Amino acid sequence: MSASLKIGLGIIGFGTVGQGVWKHLSASKRDMEVRMGVKIELIGVCVRDPKKKRAVSIPKTKITTNPHEIIDDPRVNIVCELVGGTTLARDITLHALRQGKVVISANKALICEHGAEVFDAVSKFGGQYFFEASVAGGIPIIKSLREGLVANRFSQIVGIINGTCNYLLTRMEKEGLPYETVLKDARRLGYVEADESLDLDGIDAYHKAVILAFLAHGKWVPRKNTLVEGIRAVTLEDIHRAHEFGYKIKHLAVIRRNFGKGLMTLGVYPALIPLDSVLARVDDVYNGISLTGDVVGTTILVGRGAGQDATASAVIGDIVDAIRTLKGASFKFLTKADLDSYTSMGRTVRMAKMDEINSRFYLRFDISDTHGVLAKIHQAFADEKISIARGIQYEHPGTGRGTVTFSTHPTTEAAMERALRRLKRIKTVLEAPLVLRIFNPEN
Repeated sequence: MSASLKIGLGIIGFGTVGQGVWKHLSASKRDMEVRMGVKIELIGVCVRDPKKKRAVSIPKTKITTNPHEIIDDPRVNIVCELVGGTTLARDITLHALRQGKVVISANKALICEHGAEVFDAVSKFGGQYFFEASVAGGIPIIKSLREGLVANRFSQIVGIINGTCNYLLTRMEKEGLPYETVLKDARRLGYVEADESLDLDGIDAYHKAVILAFLAHGKWVPRKNTLVEGIRAVTLEDIHRAHEFGYKIKHLAVIRRNFGKGLMTLGVYPALIPLDSVLARVDDVYNGISLTGDVVGTTILVGRGAGQDATASAVIGDIVDAIRTLKGASFKFLTKADLDSYTSMGRTVRMAKMDEINSRFYLRFDISDTHGVLAKIHQAFADEKISIARGIQYEHPGTGRGTVTFSTHPTTEAAMERALRRLKRIKTVLEAPLVLRIFNPEN
């Protein structure tokens, strides 16, 4: 292809991210054309409501409500799918790939649920699919896994990859505000998804973790094989108690691989991490990801994980890679060889069972302030061979109640589940315990 190649770009979905891509791409288009040796043409945008007022203004002639007008336009080489969800987005993506076009997406849910189908379409029809913006916004984590750190096998990937949860926990800790108060502010600032369960119950982070696990280990991890928990049950009391134990509470995605045994675990949950760890200092809406490779050791990437500019930056980075692909670059992402290698990797690993997953735990629960209750609790742990590392009892004078917090030495998830069932049968344990894992992301 000649240096004067024309590249046509269409955007489907013109919300916050779509407008950011158009705005920044329009501003930097001339510089990109000079550097890439191409002519970039912004062909059009597909919107749901053409009358809606938007911060970014574009010519009416470039607006359509029919996504197929973008996809089927022979001038369009690159389709940016920015509609979200897994229904229309899936149809758009597959339709474009079947025409051999390049699709760029920020859609983690689509990749998590239909990634195998999408990548199969890439293999069959010769298009390309780029999705850097689907995980950790402005942090180039996907490019790092597939390019910069490709020589490594990763025994551990730990990430703060949901900015909403990180914002809520940060403000609770720093300002001493209860969860519901901070959540109201997060809603007002637009930090929470319309479906709040995606952020608050760990589903968004799970979608992103599945993508990272596939790229690192070639394994698509179904929900049934994961621990997915949110932050709704975490209280100010837990944040204070964690500090007393020398920890900070962060919502983490954790992918661990035991190469010797061929086992992998994937979990998304709030956890206690050491106060002096790097990820403990990643606050507010920032994301941080720690990768432990057998060659490079531990590498930590930190940056904005969401928002218009960070996500648009990742999308435009993918546009640059797409242009290189269209110009015939020797390196192309998701070639048949790539997909075959991921499939091969996936065959060598299985998901660990609950009795094969080890962790330390923090527990907090209320008890009746009566004689012998602690002895029964200790016995419930002892029966499952769980060793308590530290325990503190807090009295609530005049209420007849107390609060107990424990940290444990390493035990299995299965043993902890059995111990919790025993605790529920103790009448003087007044509520189901809050259970958090204790984890060192850099060890």
